[in-house]
Amino acid sequence: MTKTLQEKDKQFLWHPYTQMKDYADRDMLLVDRAHGIMLFDKQGRSYFDTISSWWCILHGHNHPIIKEEIRKQLERLEQVLLAGTTHEPAIHLAEKLIGLMPSSLNRVFYSDNGSTACEVAIKMSLQYWQHTGKQNRTKLVAVERGYHGDTIGTMSLGGVPEFHQAFKGMLFDSYRVPSPYCYRCPVGKQRSSCDIDCLQPLSKLLAEEGDTIAAMIIEPLIQAAGGMVVYPAEYLRRVAKLTREHGIHLILDEVATGFGRTGKMFALEFADVEPDFVCISKGLTAGYLPLAATLASEEVYQAFYADYLENKTFYHGHTFTGNPLGAAAALGSLKVFAEEKPFTLLQNTIPHLHQSMNRFLELPWVGDLRQLGMISALELVKNKKTKEPFSFTDRVGWKIYLQGLEKGLILRPLGNVVYLWLPISATIAEIDEIIERTWSVLSDPQNISGWQC
Repeated sequence: MTKTLQEKDKQFLWHPYTQMKDYADRDMLLVDRAHGIMLFDKQGRSYFDTISSWWCILHGHNHPIIKEEIRKQLERLEQVLLAGTTHEPAIHLAEKLIGLMPSSLNRVFYSDNGSTACEVAIKMSLQYWQHTGKQNRTKLVAVERGYHGDTIGTMSLGGVPEFHQAFKGMLFDSYRVPSPYCYRCPVGKQRSSCDIDCLQPLSKLLAEEGDTIAAMIIEPLIQAAGGMVVYPAEYLRRVAKLTREHGIHLILDEVATGFGRTGKMFALEFADVEPDFVCISKGLTAGYLPLAATLASEEVYQAFYADYLENKTFYHGHTFTGNPLGAAAALGSLKVFAEEKPFTLLQNTIPHLHQSMNRFLELPWVGDLRQLGMISALELVKNKKTKEPFSFTDRVGWKIYLQGLEKGLILRPLGNVVYLWLPISATIAEIDEIIERTWSVLSDPQNISGWQC
């Protein structure tokens, strides 16, 4: 008997961030095609892609401009190494990316995913200090609840123990400072009367150990995988000021936030900061092909620019670094920005989304609503007055995910946080339909296991 695709999936595939036993007696959603904000299964049922296929789809699926740019490039050159050779799409894309960035950044190093983009920045910073005679600068600083990828280096800087605890013995030590998690303030303050007091541990750390620290890495304005923690721009401004005062590199991880999702091209624009490195991926190609880039300052670049025998080469690279098809997809996405001007649409859709989401605060199990651009996140709590969280065993997100599918929604909660991460192409009508369906899932007490009055 011929096996079905679902049977073959169970036999052969191992899915990321997925407990496969959950699907022992259940079929996984088999996506057959996509258009705009919608995914379709084999039976033709439609589902709103409310999380932009893991935060990367910008202009919707199957966009004709991006597909055409990829198609044209496929006729010319599909792959070539970028070590000692170059090609037109990589050059043009680098020029355009530099034009979008703060003036401090004017060098582009390509890789192929967000983890490696951050890993590149870390390695560049550490090697920079070796080249410039400050070999004691070997430490790195990150923020609790931060997430920068799944490589050994980026896991060593991640503050999400649920993801990385199994690999603890492999990771190197780094400094961690408290998350600017206003709903669960690490220093017990209220945002209305707080002077960004959660920065005091960072200030103290840099005063004591600043001359041993190479760099600090942070996601600007929102800690995404760490629970959709949205924090004030003032926090980032002060981080930039502190790192600058102590001569420490500032690495901004814009992998999730880049390319319009926050309402600006890059989240760093809200704080008007000039970092030493910016890491981008996901939205770089609008989700069409894997590609990443690390943008660095000229000062960093010049520390590696030397005679070969000085051995200052940056020994890092990947087979698909700067892949021509990926670069063509990225150029196609930037062409969509130029021709369709999505920021004009966002002037209306972002306020509408934010206002429409307020209704969820009426629900007794919604403790907090956090929003930034086309991102809205609801933190569900067992007890609203005490902010008691649901436990790991409550597994509150699983039933919500399954009920979302019944309503034609792709919802993928992060623990107790249910979020929408919408394409910047989403219309007001689509937003209204998504919110109405999400409300029908979250307003039903039967879908909220473990809730207490």
